[in-house]
Amino acid sequence: MGFSSFSVTPMRRSFASIRAPMRRRAGAWAAVAGLCLGLLSQGGAPAMADTAFNRWVEDFWPQARAAGIGRTTYRRAFDGVTPDPDTIRLMNKQSEFVKPIWDYLDSAVSETRVEKGREVLRTYSRELDEIERRYGVDREAVVAIWGMETNYGSFMGEHYVVRALATLAYAAPRRQQFWSTELITALKILDDGHVDPSRMEGSWAGAMGHTQFMPSSWKQYAVDYDRDGRNDIWSNIPDALASTANYLKRHGWRSGNTWGYEVVLPRGFDYGKVDAEKTLAAWSQAGVQRPGGRAFPRPSDDAVLVLPAGAGGPAFLMLRNFYVIKRYNNATAYALAVGHLSDRIRGGNPFIQSWPRDALPLSRPQTKELQAQLNRRGFNVGKADGRVGPATRKGIRAFQRSAGLVPDGYPSVRLLERVRAGS
Repeated sequence: MGFSSFSVTPMRRSFASIRAPMRRRAGAWAAVAGLCLGLLSQGGAPAMADTAFNRWVEDFWPQARAAGIGRTTYRRAFDGVTPDPDTIRLMNKQSEFVKPIWDYLDSAVSETRVEKGREVLRTYSRELDEIERRYGVDREAVVAIWGMETNYGSFMGEHYVVRALATLAYAAPRRQQFWSTELITALKILDDGHVDPSRMEGSWAGAMGHTQFMPSSWKQYAVDYDRDGRNDIWSNIPDALASTANYLKRHGWRSGNTWGYEVVLPRGFDYGKVDAEKTLAAWSQAGVQRPGGRAFPRPSDDAVLVLPAGAGGPAFLMLRNFYVIKRYNNATAYALAVGHLSDRIRGGNPFIQSWPRDALPLSRPQTKELQAQLNRRGFNVGKADGRVGPATRKGIRAFQRSAGLVPDGYPSVRLLERVRAGS
């Protein structure tokens, strides 16, 4: 679905039903390298790159024709299209810094966005009644995703989707078959008349419409709410909201259940239990409680303990629906923002516990350095790849215990400094 700039946390292997886990044309790639240099130096594309891209478009036609796309549609879709410089720039950009989750949430769950979400509930109350009835997905969750993806339709992207996907299929150094398949699907959407090319706008990577479906997700999950013969997620808001509800339902949404709970940990808590899965009743017996001591409505529900910013920040017990949201965008920050925004739209309160705003997270290069340092010191974390998984967290906890720190497994800049110092 939408592409997040926040670091992605791999899905857990429990809740197994929902938490599962080309060759390049040398001439085309060389042309795109020339295109990038030309864009950087002159703000324009060299003629060589346009010629190579035009040749690629012609060479791609037999594949589109084999998928049933008409020649008229194909010509219209590519009329005047050149490689998208923003897609090229972002495709090659390495994310060096991670936005702290508290900054992410400050923006994602702002008071303005909460108030707008409540207004949306009133404006589309009749349609949301019907969507809840059809799909069994809470209206607040659907509206929260709309708010997160495009700020309730105020910005759906400014890239022509065919252009963005063609650029990636032509030039991406990886996953070219994936981008080619997405492009074919986008062309099929045009050929079937669901949207005009002039309205097929989306992100630099091809996520499109009010709730930012990739073409393949549109093909699988988009629905025609008003039965006008088109699954129109670009200009028909009820179609977009119903499609999102269908997506969540098809990935295992539990009707009437929440996404998770903010919780308070007891003194002396064993931080080795972070990321563990138990029933809410078992967590309660271990002293993990909701703020104010409120009971868990369904004690038999399974829940995973998550500390997004380590022991110094809020703690959460995440339920099945949290991991369904992660199927939309596999980032812990994103799913937490959607869940919290849905609660706030419903009338809930901000989180009780504050974030440790001085405990900055690591960039990917810094994470690689931390992993390498831990490996050298005998705290084996496996390959230093810049990705924080169970092995890395286990190694961090081992180091933290050896240094007399709280063993929460959280990789922060402060922790890296301690590891560098060897203490």
